[in-house]
Amino acid sequence: MSSSQERTARSFVERHGLWSEEQFAAAADVERSIEQSGIEVVRLSFADQHGILRGKTLIACEAIRAMRDGCSITTTLLAKDTAHKTVFPVFTPGGGFGMPEMEGAGDFLMIADPTTFRVLPWSPHTGWMLCDMYFGNGAPVPFSTRHLYRQALARLAAAGFDYHAGLEVEFHVFKLENPCLAPDDATWPGAAPEVSLLSQGYAYLTETRFDQMEPLLEALRRDIMKLGLPLRSVEIELGPSQCEFTFQPQTGLVPADTMMLFRSAVKQICRRQGCHASFMCRPKVANVMPSGWHLHQSLIDRRKGANAFAAHGPEWLSATGQHFLAGLLAHARAAAAFTTPTINGYKRYRTYSLAPDRAIWGRDNRGVMVRVLGGTGDSTRLENRVGEPAANPYLYMASQIFTGLDGMAHALEPGLSADTPYEMEAPLLPKSLEEALSALRDDACLADGFGKGFIDYYLRIKKAEIARYNSEVTEWEQREYFELF
Repeated sequence: MSSSQERTARSFVERHGLWSEEQFAAAADVERSIEQSGIEVVRLSFADQHGILRGKTLIACEAIRAMRDGCSITTTLLAKDTAHKTVFPVFTPGGGFGMPEMEGAGDFLMIADPTTFRVLPWSPHTGWMLCDMYFGNGAPVPFSTRHLYRQALARLAAAGFDYHAGLEVEFHVFKLENPCLAPDDATWPGAAPEVSLLSQGYAYLTETRFDQMEPLLEALRRDIMKLGLPLRSVEIELGPSQCEFTFQPQTGLVPADTMMLFRSAVKQICRRQGCHASFMCRPKVANVMPSGWHLHQSLIDRRKGANAFAAHGPEWLSATGQHFLAGLLAHARAAAAFTTPTINGYKRYRTYSLAPDRAIWGRDNRGVMVRVLGGTGDSTRLENRVGEPAANPYLYMASQIFTGLDGMAHALEPGLSADTPYEMEAPLLPKSLEEALSALRDDACLADGFGKGFIDYYLRIKKAEIARYNSEVTEWEQREYFELF
């Protein structure tokens, strides 16, 4: 074969240098697994701007080819808000994004990351891989949130650190009474399902409440562990039909990938069990409690291989940890657009509750935004309690890295903690998504980290959601004004 023929024969991945040696080795293992274990179809999925998995299902032999040459999918998926409605003029020059690659609802390529391959336990003939997004010229799609998180990790690595994160995720599981599949329910977005409770709640961490939900929780536990996710505990939370899963800490890209697969798996497993799982922060179901996502995080010193937050004196945090914490607090209002990206999520924040309402820290204090845990050794970490479980994990974690690095670069100090014996003045967290977006628009640190182009893109999508919300006549308005006036 001539050199020109050899170049022509090379795959898209090889031509553009998209995989590491580890990924090439993993791809060979995936091929053997597909051929030898009876896999019939493979789902190729990517995380969209909202942290929702989208993609295509390929016949197994086609999936093997698509691993290296990509699977095409429309760029309009990146133009949608949470109602799956397109909010950019995709048929205008530049597709509304100012990029010819996204004009006219053109395609991009999903390139599988073979290190993410799983066999789905609830559908054992089905393989699954998480994908990255590339244009036909080999350039990464700039609105790929997994790619943006990689950039944050690379910036952190250049500073000499790796990101280490553990997940603590609350969510609801209800019995599905009516999936609302009548034609009249097929509005855009569709009617919400009708549900009932699996437990009455308000008996926090009692064994009897756990046992009421155990049949469903056991199905979840088994399949989550079969996926290889590092599940640590399964717990009953305070509210009705509310539970919490926690995971061992992981490093780099992996904890965000874990959150993506976990949420999607839970919803699929529950639906097959006749239940409905929701990571919505505060569902409109009578008497339920809001759910949060607490992110436990620390940095690993790449040179020493040690926890960079661990203190070696009377302090609870090292200087690095204190500066990182200060960055989280200084940019908390703007970062809320990523930690709490839905309109509903802001209905969780309450004064003097377990959900924070201001940017303040404390030592082992569950009423603050950032709780400092440990103090010595590998267990030292910051628990950010501000996030909602619906957040895009790539954007949530990237926002932590960018703002923490800013605190380190400017040697910011976190100020006095909430543990001091007098009332602390601390910036209030945003009261609404609109307020958070306003703070994001003015935040130079996050604009530098994510890039102004992405911030403008994200603001437009979120403002479209707010505009739709503001145009709706709510039950509150009907009760308040219809009879009175």
